[in-house]
Formats: sequence, structure tokens, C-alpha cells
Amino acid sequence: MTRVVITGFGVASPIGNDAETFLESLKNGKNGLGPITRFDATETGISVAGEITDFPLEKYFIKKDTKRMDLFSLYGIYAALDAMAMAGLTKETIADPDRFGIMVSSGIGGLPTIEEQVIKMHEKGPKRVSPMFVPMSIVNMVAGNIALRVGAKGICTSTVTACASGTHSIGEAFRNIKHGYADVMLAGGSEASICEIGIAGFASLTALTSESDVNKASVPFDSSRSGFVMGEGAGVLMLESLEHAEKRGAKILGEMVGYGANCDAYHMTAPTPDGSGAGKAMKLALGEADITPDAVGYINAHGTSTPANDKAEAKAIHYAFGDAYKDVYVSSTKSMTGHLLGGAGGVEAVATLLALNEQFVPPTINVTEQDPEIDLNVVKNAAIAADLTYGMSNSLGFGGHNAVILMKRWED
Repeated sequence: MTRVVITGFGVASPIGNDAETFLESLKNGKNGLGPITRFDATETGISVAGEITDFPLEKYFIKKDTKRMDLFSLYGIYAALDAMAMAGLTKETIADPDRFGIMVSSGIGGLPTIEEQVIKMHEKGPKRVSPMFVPMSIVNMVAGNIALRVGAKGICTSTVTACASGTHSIGEAFRNIKHGYADVMLAGGSEASICEIGIAGFASLTALTSESDVNKASVPFDSSRSGFVMGEGAGVLMLESLEHAEKRGAKILGEMVGYGANCDAYHMTAPTPDGSGAGKAMKLALGEADITPDAVGYINAHGTSTPANDKAEAKAIHYAFGDAYKDVYVSSTKSMTGHLLGGAGGVEAVATLLALNEQFVPPTINVTEQDPEIDLNVVKNAAIAADLTYGMSNSLGFGGHNAVILMKRWED
């Protein structure tokens, strides 16, 4: 089988839109949450979100692009182009475009566009709906728009599995290279759902916290957790076959070694209480990497800060790791970014990669009292130095979708 390596990444997030800023934010435990400014959220009862407030649109786009693409596509393209640049690849230097693929997804797609155009239709009639409505709103267009920008003519898909979408996309891209269908893949997730219908919908599910204090809102594993905070952004990895990367003298940042995917088949929104679904997905990733649980030094947990999810994920880690759970560091970077839904897996894959490269564990910030029912080695409030070889990233989505990826630190 072909070995798969990581040669670049790009990120747009509430805690940084470039590699350096994002890394420093992880190390310093920066809180990227703030008051919702995109619309008046008063009637929703929700006041806090992880908005991107300093997106450098001019780096890759012109004003017309904002009229032709929803924000989730812009975020995804931005992260993909940064990943390309870091990897030292351009549209012109891709040797075989037919073996260059895209797997970047979103959980929801162009929700702000859908909201805007439905209101326009209701108020002004169907003839006033934008001709760009469908291309702007459908989920696959983040991958399609990236392919257009970079000239990728290989497989181009979007794996839509709610909050597991980004991680599933990375895992499936890994397999495409591993089994010889592609040489180069851009893979990850993107989301931009901070709009009235997005917040109102999740609020009606009682999935969001109504906490107004940004330092008490997203508190994974804490006894006081009361729901997740909506975030936005994108994370994209550049994956290559080892042979392809070495042939062109690329700097290798890490290796993708395992992927696990399955379904709870239990409930539309709730995880299996005993954690067996997600636990089996972790075991699948460990099995593909051919390592034992004690080799894993860090788990970037799904850790949404909802009562049911955090407790079930803790049980899943016990299920998969056995007694080794005591020694593996666990944190949820959603405490800093909020929950990016389909974009979460992409951004958290970047965080896991940086943890391996920089030999540290990002913290779960703002934890005051760890839930006694969550018996995990949670890194709380401040980053720590750690000797890490393998890092795992978990994503668990509505519908029972579980996706787990496993990376290894690269050593020359």
C-alpha cells in the first residue's frame, strides 16, 4: 500500500487565518468567541458565536467573488490555496491533473444564501431569486470551486455527514491515495452557518448554550457545560503519496496512518450512551495504523460541550483504549473556536498536526470543574509540552456518523 504524507495545510478560523497565528492561539489558549454580530440574535436566545472577524478576502478574491460564492466556499478555497502554497505546488506544477483530487465538504453548505433567497422569494416573488442561488448554496460547490481554482481533474467529492464531514473527507482522500487512485489530494471541511436560521434551528434543538459569558460558553468536559457554540471556518490538508512528495523534494509535515468510519444507528442526534459506536471507529483507525492504544499520545476530541456528547465520547475513549486511556492526553479545541460543524474536522486535523510537529498539547480552556463522570486525562486551561508520536482526531455527527483519523509525526 502507498504511504500518505501531509505537505501543507490552510486554515480559516475564529483564532487565526494563517499557520502562525493559529499555532500561537493554540499554544496560548486564545478564546475566539464573541457576541454574534452578523444579525440581531436577541429573539433566538443565543448571543455568543465563533465568528471570523478578520478574514483576508483580498488575498485570493475580488469583490465579484462574494456575489458568486457563499462564504463557506470562500473559506474553503482560501484554506485550500494556503495549503497549496505551503506545499510548494501550483496549478502549473501539478504533473498529472487527472491524479489530483479534491475532497472538501461542508455539513450544511450555503445556509446564509438559502435564508437570504427564501426571504427574497417570499417578499418579492420567485422571479427575483438570484440565478446564482443554486451554485452558491449546494454543498458540493466548495469542492467544485476549489477544483476550478487549482485545476484538479481527479476525483472531486463532498462527503456530507454533518459534523463529521471534514474528517470523513480527509479519511476518504487518504484512502484514495493509499489505494492508488490519486497522487495528490486537497482534503478537509468548511462551514459558514452563523445566520439567523442556522442559530435558530440549533437553538430549537436545545443544542446551543444560552450562556452569554464568552468564558463560560464553550466548556467541554466541564460540569457546567450546557450546549455548543456555533463557529465557522475551514481547514484543508494537502495529502500526497510519499513517492510523489519525495520525488519533488517536498517538506513533509506528517503522515496519515489510520482512518475509522462507522455509524451508531442509534438516534438522529444523540450518540450511543455507552460510546461503543465512536469507540469502534477509533479501534478501526488504530487497526489500520497497526498500533496499540498506548502509542497514541494525544486525542483531539470532538468535545462539543454538550452534556450527552462529552460523556459518551469519554466512554468511547475507554472502550477503544482500555487502561491506556489514563495516559493519553485529551483536549477539545472547540473551547477556543466553537463548533465549526462540517468544518470542524478540517480545522481540528490541522490542530492535531501542529501538536505533533510542535510537541505540545493544546488546552481545553475555561474548565473550572471537570465533570467527575468524564474520567479522562484532560489538558485544562493551559497548553503543555509533550513527547508525541501519534495523534488522533475525532468527529461525531448527527445521524450517528463517526469519523476518526490518525496521524504520525514525521521523522526523517
